[in-house]
Amino acid sequence: RYLLEQDFPGMRIGPEPTTDSFIAVMYGETEGNVPGNALVVDPKKPFRKLSRFGNAFLNRFMCSQLPNQVLKSISIIDSPGILSGEKQRISRGYDFCQVLQWFAERVDRIILLFDAHKLDISDEFSEAIKSFRGQDDKIRVVLNKADQVDTQQLMRVYGALMWSLGKVIDTPEVLRVYIGSFWAHPLRNTENRRLFEAEAQDLFKDIQSLPQKAAVRKLNDLIKRARLAKVHAYIISYLKKEMPSVFGKENKKKELINRLPEIYIQLQREYHISAGDFPEVKKMQELLENCDFTKFHSLKPKLVEAVDNMLANKIASLMNLIRQEESNMPTEMVHGGAFDGTMAGPFGHGYGEGAKEGADEDEWVVAKDKPAYDEIFYTLSPINGKISGISAKKEMVTSKLPNSVLGKIWKLADCDGDGMLDDEEFALAKHLIKIKLDGYELPGTLPSHLVPPSHRKPFQTAE
Repeated sequence: RYLLEQDFPGMRIGPEPTTDSFIAVMYGETEGNVPGNALVVDPKKPFRKLSRFGNAFLNRFMCSQLPNQVLKSISIIDSPGILSGEKQRISRGYDFCQVLQWFAERVDRIILLFDAHKLDISDEFSEAIKSFRGQDDKIRVVLNKADQVDTQQLMRVYGALMWSLGKVIDTPEVLRVYIGSFWAHPLRNTENRRLFEAEAQDLFKDIQSLPQKAAVRKLNDLIKRARLAKVHAYIISYLKKEMPSVFGKENKKKELINRLPEIYIQLQREYHISAGDFPEVKKMQELLENCDFTKFHSLKPKLVEAVDNMLANKIASLMNLIRQEESNMPTEMVHGGAFDGTMAGPFGHGYGEGAKEGADEDEWVVAKDKPAYDEIFYTLSPINGKISGISAKKEMVTSKLPNSVLGKIWKLADCDGDGMLDDEEFALAKHLIKIKLDGYELPGTLPSHLVPPSHRKPFQTAE
Protein backbone atom coordinates (compact mmCIF):
# COMPACT_ATOMS: atom_id res chain seq x y z
CA ARG A 1 0.00 0.00 0.00
CA TYR A 2 2.86 2.36 0.87
CA LEU A 3 4.77 1.62 -2.36
CA LEU A 4 1.73 1.72 -4.69
CA GLU A 5 0.13 4.75 -2.96
CA GLN A 6 -3.32 3.35 -3.72
CA ASP A 7 -5.63 0.63 -2.43
CA PHE A 8 -5.68 -2.68 -4.31
CA PRO A 9 -8.60 -5.17 -4.53
CA GLY A 10 -8.65 -7.57 -1.57
CA MET A 11 -6.49 -5.29 0.62
CA ARG A 12 -7.20 -5.13 4.35
CA ILE A 13 -4.88 -3.25 6.70
CA GLY A 14 -5.23 -3.17 10.47
CA PRO A 15 -3.30 -3.69 13.72
CA GLU A 16 -4.94 -7.13 14.19
CA PRO A 17 -3.95 -10.16 12.00
CA THR A 18 -5.95 -9.25 8.88
CA THR A 19 -4.62 -10.85 5.68
CA ASP A 20 -5.44 -14.54 5.57
CA SER A 21 -4.63 -14.99 1.87
CA PHE A 22 -1.66 -14.92 -0.47
CA ILE A 23 -2.32 -11.98 -2.81
CA ALA A 24 -0.31 -11.59 -6.01
CA VAL A 25 -0.47 -7.84 -6.77
CA MET A 26 0.17 -7.48 -10.51
CA TYR A 27 -0.31 -4.99 -13.35
CA GLY A 28 -3.59 -5.10 -15.31
CA GLU A 29 -5.40 -2.63 -17.56
CA THR A 30 -8.55 -2.99 -15.47
CA GLU A 31 -8.85 -3.26 -11.69
CA GLY A 32 -10.12 -6.58 -10.33
CA ASN A 33 -9.54 -9.95 -8.65
CA VAL A 34 -8.77 -13.39 -10.08
CA PRO A 35 -9.40 -16.32 -7.66
CA GLY A 36 -6.73 -18.99 -7.07
CA ASN A 37 -8.41 -21.87 -8.96
CA ALA A 38 -8.68 -19.73 -12.10
CA LEU A 39 -5.10 -18.47 -11.66
CA VAL A 40 -3.44 -21.90 -11.72
CA VAL A 41 -5.06 -22.82 -15.07
CA ASP A 42 -4.12 -19.51 -16.74
CA PRO A 43 -1.14 -20.21 -19.08
CA LYS A 44 -0.20 -16.50 -19.10
CA LYS A 45 0.41 -16.43 -15.34
CA PRO A 46 3.41 -18.12 -13.62
CA PHE A 47 1.31 -19.95 -11.00
CA ARG A 48 0.36 -23.26 -12.65
CA LYS A 49 2.63 -25.37 -10.43
CA LEU A 50 0.80 -24.13 -7.30
CA SER A 51 -2.11 -26.48 -8.06
CA ARG A 52 -0.26 -29.24 -6.15
CA PHE A 53 -1.01 -27.48 -2.83
CA GLY A 54 -4.73 -28.29 -3.24
CA ASN A 55 -8.02 -26.49 -2.78
CA ALA A 56 -7.36 -25.45 0.83
CA PHE A 57 -4.52 -23.25 -0.46
CA LEU A 58 -6.17 -22.14 -3.72
CA ASN A 59 -9.17 -20.83 -1.77
CA ARG A 60 -6.65 -18.62 0.09
CA PHE A 61 -4.84 -17.42 -3.05
CA MET A 62 -5.81 -14.63 -5.42
CA CYS A 63 -4.38 -12.18 -7.94
CA SER A 64 -5.17 -8.51 -7.52
CA GLN A 65 -4.75 -6.56 -10.78
CA LEU A 66 -4.67 -2.78 -11.14
CA PRO A 67 -3.23 -0.20 -13.58
CA ASN A 68 -0.45 1.13 -11.34
CA GLN A 69 2.88 2.28 -12.83
CA VAL A 70 4.95 0.56 -10.08
CA LEU A 71 3.51 -2.81 -11.14
CA LYS A 72 4.77 -2.40 -14.72
CA SER A 73 8.26 -3.18 -13.38
CA ILE A 74 7.63 -5.43 -10.37
CA SER A 75 4.93 -7.78 -9.05
CA ILE A 76 4.39 -8.14 -5.30
CA ILE A 77 3.31 -11.24 -3.38
CA ASP A 78 1.58 -10.22 -0.15
CA SER A 79 1.71 -13.20 2.21
CA PRO A 80 -0.72 -13.84 5.12
CA GLY A 81 0.02 -12.49 8.57
CA ILE A 82 1.98 -14.85 10.81
CA LEU A 83 0.01 -16.73 13.48
CA SER A 84 1.10 -17.90 16.93
CA GLY A 85 0.06 -21.16 18.56
CA GLU A 86 -0.20 -24.72 17.28
CA LYS A 87 -4.00 -24.75 16.83
CA GLN A 88 -4.03 -21.71 14.54
CA ARG A 89 -1.19 -23.12 12.45
CA ILE A 90 -2.97 -26.44 11.84
CA SER A 91 -6.23 -24.67 10.91
CA ARG A 92 -4.67 -23.22 7.73
CA GLY A 93 -5.39 -26.56 6.01
CA TYR A 94 -2.29 -26.46 3.78
CA ASP A 95 1.49 -26.54 4.23
CA PHE A 96 2.18 -22.83 4.75
CA CYS A 97 5.98 -23.21 4.82
CA GLN A 98 6.03 -25.28 1.61
CA VAL A 99 4.06 -22.54 -0.19
CA LEU A 100 6.49 -19.89 1.14
CA GLN A 101 9.42 -21.99 -0.06
CA TRP A 102 7.86 -22.26 -3.54
CA PHE A 103 7.56 -18.47 -3.79
CA ALA A 104 11.01 -17.87 -2.18
CA GLU A 105 12.72 -19.91 -4.92
CA ARG A 106 11.12 -17.76 -7.64
CA VAL A 107 11.17 -14.19 -6.30
CA ASP A 108 13.99 -11.62 -6.47
CA ARG A 109 13.57 -10.17 -2.99
CA ILE A 110 12.09 -11.41 0.31
CA ILE A 111 11.11 -8.67 2.79
CA LEU A 112 10.45 -9.66 6.42
CA LEU A 113 8.35 -7.07 8.25
CA PHE A 114 8.63 -6.44 12.00
CA ASP A 115 6.80 -3.91 14.18
CA ALA A 116 8.85 -1.94 16.69
CA HIS A 117 6.26 -2.98 19.33
CA LYS A 118 5.98 -6.69 18.39
CA LEU A 119 9.42 -8.22 17.98
CA ASP A 120 8.73 -11.75 19.17
CA ILE A 121 9.44 -14.35 16.51
CA SER A 122 6.63 -16.91 16.89
CA ASP A 123 7.02 -20.62 16.12
CA GLU A 124 5.34 -20.17 12.73
CA PHE A 125 7.49 -17.15 11.83
CA SER A 126 10.58 -19.11 12.81
CA GLU A 127 9.48 -22.04 10.60
CA ALA A 128 8.67 -19.61 7.79
CA ILE A 129 12.14 -18.04 7.93
CA LYS A 130 13.73 -21.51 7.97
CA SER A 131 11.83 -22.35 4.77
CA PHE A 132 13.90 -19.60 3.06
CA ARG A 133 17.10 -21.59 3.64
CA GLY A 134 19.34 -21.31 0.60
CA GLN A 135 17.76 -17.95 -0.33
CA ASP A 136 19.58 -15.88 2.34
CA ASP A 137 20.95 -13.40 -0.22
CA LYS A 138 17.37 -12.38 -1.13
CA ILE A 139 16.27 -11.55 2.44
CA ARG A 140 15.90 -7.98 3.69
CA VAL A 141 14.33 -6.95 7.01
CA VAL A 142 12.12 -3.91 7.61
CA LEU A 143 11.62 -2.60 11.16
CA ASN A 144 8.37 -0.68 10.74
CA LYS A 145 6.57 1.81 13.02
CA ALA A 146 9.94 2.99 14.35
CA ASP A 147 8.53 6.52 14.83
CA GLN A 148 6.46 5.25 17.77
CA VAL A 149 9.53 4.93 20.01
CA ASP A 150 12.26 7.43 20.95
CA THR A 151 15.94 7.09 20.01
CA GLN A 152 17.00 5.25 23.17
CA GLN A 153 14.14 2.72 22.87
CA LEU A 154 14.83 2.33 19.13
CA MET A 155 18.45 1.32 19.87
CA ARG A 156 17.20 -1.35 22.29
CA VAL A 157 14.53 -2.56 19.85
CA TYR A 158 17.09 -2.83 17.04
CA GLY A 159 19.49 -4.76 19.28
CA ALA A 160 16.71 -7.14 20.38
CA LEU A 161 15.66 -7.71 16.77
CA MET A 162 19.21 -8.56 15.65
CA TRP A 163 19.58 -10.95 18.61
CA SER A 164 16.28 -12.71 17.77
CA LEU A 165 17.12 -12.98 14.08
CA GLY A 166 20.58 -14.34 14.86
CA LYS A 167 18.97 -17.35 16.53
CA VAL A 168 16.69 -18.10 13.56
CA ILE A 169 18.71 -17.18 10.46
CA ASP A 170 21.90 -19.18 10.27
CA THR A 171 24.15 -16.89 8.23
CA PRO A 172 27.65 -15.52 8.92
CA GLU A 173 26.64 -12.11 7.54
CA VAL A 174 24.56 -9.52 9.39
CA LEU A 175 21.15 -9.06 7.76
CA ARG A 176 20.36 -5.63 6.31
CA VAL A 177 17.63 -4.02 8.42
CA TYR A 178 15.77 -0.93 7.12
CA ILE A 179 14.34 1.23 9.92
CA GLY A 180 11.42 3.58 9.31
CA SER A 181 7.72 4.32 9.33
CA PHE A 182 6.34 3.00 6.07
CA TRP A 183 2.93 4.65 5.81
CA ALA A 184 1.74 8.06 4.63
CA HIS A 185 0.86 9.53 8.03
CA PRO A 186 2.64 12.17 10.17
CA LEU A 187 5.57 10.87 12.21
CA ARG A 188 4.74 10.52 15.91
CA ASN A 189 8.35 11.01 16.93
CA THR A 190 10.37 13.25 14.58
CA GLU A 191 13.81 13.08 16.25
CA ASN A 192 14.94 10.31 13.85
CA ARG A 193 13.41 11.80 10.69
CA ARG A 194 16.76 12.01 8.86
CA LEU A 195 17.53 8.37 9.66
CA PHE A 196 14.10 7.25 8.39
CA GLU A 197 14.56 9.22 5.14
CA ALA A 198 18.01 7.72 4.50
CA GLU A 199 16.76 4.19 5.28
CA ALA A 200 13.71 4.58 3.00
CA GLN A 201 15.99 5.76 0.18
CA ASP A 202 18.26 2.73 0.63
CA LEU A 203 15.25 0.39 0.53
CA PHE A 204 13.87 2.11 -2.58
CA LYS A 205 17.24 1.85 -4.35
CA ASP A 206 17.35 -1.86 -3.50
CA ILE A 207 13.85 -2.46 -4.92
CA GLN A 208 14.41 -0.21 -7.95
CA SER A 209 17.51 -2.17 -9.00
CA LEU A 210 15.60 -5.50 -9.09
CA PRO A 211 14.38 -5.31 -12.74
CA GLN A 212 18.00 -4.79 -13.89
CA LYS A 213 19.26 -7.84 -11.99
CA ALA A 214 16.34 -10.17 -12.90
CA ALA A 215 18.14 -11.84 -15.84
CA VAL A 216 21.33 -12.45 -13.82
CA ARG A 217 19.24 -13.87 -10.95
CA LYS A 218 17.49 -16.31 -13.32
CA LEU A 219 20.88 -17.39 -14.67
CA ASN A 220 22.10 -17.88 -11.09
CA ASP A 221 19.04 -20.08 -10.37
CA LEU A 222 19.76 -22.09 -13.53
CA ILE A 223 23.32 -22.78 -12.32
CA LYS A 224 21.99 -23.83 -8.88
CA ARG A 225 19.48 -26.23 -10.48
CA ALA A 226 22.10 -27.68 -12.85
CA ARG A 227 24.47 -28.45 -9.98
CA LEU A 228 21.65 -29.95 -7.94
CA ALA A 229 20.53 -32.11 -10.88
CA LYS A 230 24.09 -33.41 -11.26
CA VAL A 231 24.32 -34.27 -7.55
CA HIS A 232 20.92 -36.03 -7.71
CA ALA A 233 22.19 -38.11 -10.63
CA TYR A 234 25.20 -39.27 -8.54
CA ILE A 235 22.99 -40.11 -5.52
CA ILE A 236 20.33 -41.98 -7.55
CA SER A 237 22.88 -43.97 -9.58
CA TYR A 238 24.76 -44.95 -6.39
CA LEU A 239 21.54 -46.22 -4.76
CA LYS A 240 20.65 -48.16 -7.93
CA LYS A 241 24.12 -49.76 -8.04
CA GLU A 242 23.91 -50.86 -4.38
CA MET A 243 20.52 -52.58 -4.73
CA PRO A 244 20.53 -56.44 -4.85
CA SER A 245 19.20 -58.00 -8.07
CA VAL A 246 16.83 -60.55 -6.46
CA PHE A 247 16.32 -60.86 -2.65
CA GLY A 248 16.42 -58.44 0.31
CA LYS A 249 15.48 -55.30 -1.64
CA GLU A 250 13.34 -53.76 1.10
CA ASN A 251 15.95 -54.28 3.83
CA LYS A 252 18.71 -52.89 1.59
CA LYS A 253 16.55 -49.85 0.81
CA LYS A 254 16.10 -49.10 4.53
CA GLU A 255 19.82 -49.55 5.13
CA LEU A 256 20.76 -47.16 2.28
CA ILE A 257 18.32 -44.52 3.51
CA ASN A 258 19.82 -44.70 7.01
CA ARG A 259 23.34 -44.53 5.54
CA LEU A 260 22.55 -41.47 3.40
CA PRO A 261 24.82 -39.07 5.39
CA GLU A 262 27.78 -41.49 4.85
CA ILE A 263 26.87 -41.84 1.15
CA TYR A 264 26.95 -38.02 0.83
CA ILE A 265 30.51 -37.93 2.28
CA GLN A 266 31.62 -40.77 -0.01
CA LEU A 267 30.24 -39.02 -3.13
CA GLN A 268 31.82 -35.71 -2.07
CA ARG A 269 35.25 -37.35 -1.97
CA GLU A 270 34.79 -39.43 -5.12
CA TYR A 271 33.50 -36.65 -7.40
CA HIS A 272 35.06 -33.61 -5.60
CA ILE A 273 31.69 -31.96 -4.91
CA SER A 274 31.11 -29.32 -2.25
CA ALA A 275 28.92 -30.34 0.70
CA GLY A 276 26.79 -27.23 0.05
CA ASP A 277 25.64 -28.64 -3.32
CA PHE A 278 23.87 -31.62 -1.72
CA PRO A 279 20.14 -31.59 -0.86
CA GLU A 280 19.12 -31.61 2.81
CA VAL A 281 19.61 -35.12 4.28
CA LYS A 282 16.32 -35.37 6.25
CA LYS A 283 14.20 -34.14 3.34
CA MET A 284 15.96 -36.52 0.93
CA GLN A 285 15.42 -39.46 3.32
CA GLU A 286 11.69 -38.66 3.51
CA LEU A 287 11.38 -38.52 -0.29
CA LEU A 288 13.32 -41.75 -0.81
CA GLU A 289 10.94 -43.67 1.50
CA ASN A 290 8.29 -43.64 -1.26
CA CYS A 291 10.64 -44.53 -4.15
CA ASP A 292 11.36 -47.87 -5.83
CA PHE A 293 15.17 -47.98 -6.01
CA THR A 294 15.14 -50.73 -8.66
CA LYS A 295 13.52 -48.32 -11.14
CA PHE A 296 16.32 -45.74 -10.74
CA HIS A 297 18.63 -45.17 -13.73
CA SER A 298 22.33 -45.83 -13.86
CA LEU A 299 24.76 -42.92 -14.24
CA LYS A 300 25.11 -41.58 -17.79
CA PRO A 301 28.56 -39.95 -17.99
CA LYS A 302 27.75 -38.16 -21.28
CA LEU A 303 24.88 -36.26 -19.66
CA VAL A 304 27.07 -35.28 -16.68
CA GLU A 305 29.75 -34.09 -19.16
CA ALA A 306 27.13 -32.00 -20.95
CA VAL A 307 26.17 -30.30 -17.64
CA ASP A 308 29.86 -29.69 -16.80
CA ASN A 309 30.43 -28.22 -20.29
CA MET A 310 27.42 -25.92 -19.84
CA LEU A 311 28.65 -24.71 -16.44
CA ALA A 312 32.24 -24.23 -17.64
CA ASN A 313 31.65 -22.64 -21.07
CA LYS A 314 28.05 -21.87 -22.03
CA ILE A 315 27.17 -19.93 -18.85
CA ALA A 316 30.13 -17.55 -19.33
CA SER A 317 29.02 -16.68 -22.89
CA LEU A 318 25.41 -16.26 -21.66
CA MET A 319 26.64 -13.85 -18.96
CA ASN A 320 28.47 -11.80 -21.61
CA LEU A 321 25.31 -11.65 -23.74
CA ILE A 322 23.30 -10.39 -20.76
CA ARG A 323 25.90 -7.69 -20.02
CA GLN A 324 25.91 -6.57 -23.68
CA GLU A 325 22.13 -6.42 -23.72
CA GLU A 326 22.07 -4.42 -20.48
CA SER A 327 24.62 -1.91 -21.79
CA ASN A 328 22.62 -1.39 -25.03
CA MET A 329 19.28 -0.98 -23.27
CA PRO A 330 18.19 1.97 -21.09
CA THR A 331 18.49 1.35 -17.35
CA GLU A 332 15.25 -0.26 -16.17
CA MET A 333 14.03 1.25 -12.93
CA VAL A 334 10.82 1.09 -10.91
CA HIS A 335 8.74 4.26 -11.27
CA GLY A 336 5.44 5.53 -9.91
CA GLY A 337 3.88 5.43 -6.44
CA ALA A 338 6.17 6.21 -3.51
CA PHE A 339 9.27 5.86 -5.74
CA ASP A 340 8.48 9.15 -7.55
CA GLY A 341 7.50 11.09 -4.42
CA THR A 342 10.94 10.73 -2.87
CA MET A 343 12.61 12.67 -5.67
CA ALA A 344 9.98 15.41 -6.11
CA GLY A 345 10.98 19.05 -5.59
CA PRO A 346 13.13 19.96 -2.59
CA PHE A 347 12.22 16.74 -0.71
CA GLY A 348 14.69 14.47 -2.48
CA HIS A 349 17.23 12.70 -0.29
CA GLY A 350 20.11 15.02 0.64
CA TYR A 351 18.53 18.10 -0.97
CA GLY A 352 19.75 21.25 0.78
CA GLU A 353 22.19 19.24 2.91
CA GLY A 354 25.94 18.75 2.80
CA ALA A 355 27.48 19.86 -0.51
CA LYS A 356 23.99 20.62 -1.89
CA GLU A 357 23.31 23.25 0.76
CA GLY A 358 22.84 26.71 -0.77
CA ALA A 359 22.23 25.41 -4.32
CA ASP A 360 19.04 27.52 -4.63
CA GLU A 361 20.46 30.67 -3.01
CA ASP A 362 21.91 33.67 -4.84
CA GLU A 363 24.44 34.38 -2.10
CA TRP A 364 27.53 32.16 -1.74
CA VAL A 365 26.68 29.70 1.05
CA VAL A 366 30.19 29.92 2.58
CA ALA A 367 29.82 33.70 3.10
CA LYS A 368 27.88 33.35 6.37
CA ASP A 369 30.85 31.64 8.09
CA LYS A 370 33.58 33.51 6.19
CA PRO A 371 34.32 36.13 8.92
CA ALA A 372 35.30 33.29 11.33
CA TYR A 373 37.39 31.59 8.61
CA ASP A 374 39.08 34.93 7.77
CA GLU A 375 40.31 35.28 11.37
CA ILE A 376 42.09 31.91 11.07
CA PHE A 377 43.34 32.81 7.55
CA TYR A 378 45.14 35.97 8.71
CA THR A 379 46.88 34.13 11.57
CA LEU A 380 48.58 31.93 8.91
CA SER A 381 50.71 34.85 7.60
CA PRO A 382 49.39 35.23 4.02
CA ILE A 383 51.81 36.70 1.42
CA ASN A 384 50.21 38.82 -1.32
CA GLY A 385 46.77 37.69 -0.07
CA LYS A 386 47.55 33.92 -0.26
CA ILE A 387 48.79 31.20 2.06
CA SER A 388 51.11 28.40 1.01
CA GLY A 389 50.24 24.69 1.03
CA ILE A 390 52.43 24.17 4.13
CA SER A 391 50.55 26.84 6.10
CA ALA A 392 47.16 25.50 4.93
CA LYS A 393 48.17 21.95 5.88
CA LYS A 394 48.96 23.00 9.49
CA GLU A 395 45.40 24.27 9.88
CA MET A 396 43.62 21.56 7.86
CA VAL A 397 45.17 18.62 9.77
CA THR A 398 43.62 19.93 13.01
CA SER A 399 40.33 18.48 11.67
CA LYS A 400 41.87 14.98 12.18
CA LEU A 401 40.57 13.91 8.78
CA PRO A 402 42.85 11.44 6.91
CA ASN A 403 45.26 12.78 4.27
CA SER A 404 43.29 11.09 1.46
CA VAL A 405 40.22 13.20 2.36
CA LEU A 406 42.19 16.41 2.96
CA GLY A 407 43.91 15.90 -0.40
CA LYS A 408 40.52 15.78 -2.11
CA ILE A 409 39.38 18.90 -0.22
CA TRP A 410 42.59 20.71 -1.30
CA LYS A 411 41.97 19.76 -4.94
CA LEU A 412 38.39 21.08 -4.79
CA ALA A 413 39.31 24.28 -2.91
CA ASP A 414 42.36 25.28 -5.03
CA CYS A 415 40.13 26.60 -7.83
CA ASP A 416 42.94 28.18 -9.93
CA GLY A 417 45.34 25.27 -9.30
CA ASP A 418 48.26 27.52 -8.26
CA GLY A 419 49.13 25.48 -5.14
CA MET A 420 48.10 28.33 -2.83
CA LEU A 421 44.82 29.45 -1.25
CA ASP A 422 43.41 32.97 -1.09
CA ASP A 423 40.89 33.94 1.61
CA GLU A 424 37.86 32.67 -0.39
CA GLU A 425 39.53 29.37 -1.34
CA PHE A 426 40.57 28.86 2.30
CA ALA A 427 37.00 29.57 3.47
CA LEU A 428 35.79 26.99 0.89
CA ALA A 429 38.31 24.42 2.21
CA LYS A 430 37.03 24.98 5.77
CA HIS A 431 33.42 24.65 4.54
CA LEU A 432 34.24 21.34 2.80
CA ILE A 433 35.91 20.07 6.00
CA LYS A 434 32.75 20.99 7.92
CA ILE A 435 30.61 19.07 5.37
CA LYS A 436 32.77 15.96 5.85
CA LEU A 437 32.81 16.26 9.66
CA ASP A 438 28.98 16.54 9.63
CA GLY A 439 28.85 13.09 8.01
CA TYR A 440 28.13 14.02 4.38
CA GLU A 441 30.02 12.90 1.28
CA LEU A 442 32.26 15.28 -0.66
CA PRO A 443 31.30 16.04 -4.29
CA GLY A 444 33.43 14.54 -7.10
CA THR A 445 33.71 17.96 -8.76
CA LEU A 446 33.02 21.36 -7.23
CA PRO A 447 29.33 22.34 -7.76
CA SER A 448 28.86 25.75 -9.38
CA HIS A 449 27.12 27.22 -6.27
CA LEU A 450 30.24 26.48 -4.13
CA VAL A 451 32.73 28.18 -6.50
CA PRO A 452 34.07 31.35 -4.75
CA PRO A 453 32.61 34.53 -6.31
CA SER A 454 36.04 35.92 -7.37
CA HIS A 455 36.84 32.64 -9.19
CA ARG A 456 33.54 32.11 -10.97
CA LYS A 457 34.17 33.61 -14.41
CA PRO A 458 37.70 32.30 -15.01
CA PHE A 459 36.78 28.94 -13.40
CA GLN A 460 33.77 28.41 -15.67
CA THR A 461 35.71 29.52 -18.76
CA ALA A 462 38.52 27.06 -17.95
CA GLU A 463 35.91 24.30 -17.47
